[in-house]
Amino acid sequence: MEIIYLTFILVLSIFLGFELISKVPATLHTPLMSGANAISGITLVGAVLAAGADMGGFAELLAGLAVITASVNVVGGYMVTNRMLSMFKKKDTTGAAK
Repeated sequence: MEIIYLTFILVLSIFLGFELISKVPATLHTPLMSGANAISGITLVGAVLAAGADMGGFAELLAGLAVITASVNVVGGYMVTNRMLSMFKKKDTTGAAK
């Protein structure tokens, strides 16, 4: 019976996330997504804790996969933030060689 509740929560969160993201204007999408990806560090901590637990081979494999994907998500979030912030830097208009 617990799997039914977990599946219901998963489906509900997918619909809710889709509705929330579709209502965000394009000018706010990048800052919100980069912030959300930075918060994914919490997911990385949870994945590392799960990888360190002694639960068996398959669980350790899934936890290792979670560590890898969470790390990619966090690094990607910081890369997007860096690229977004670089768009707001002033360009050198003097034409002087450096």
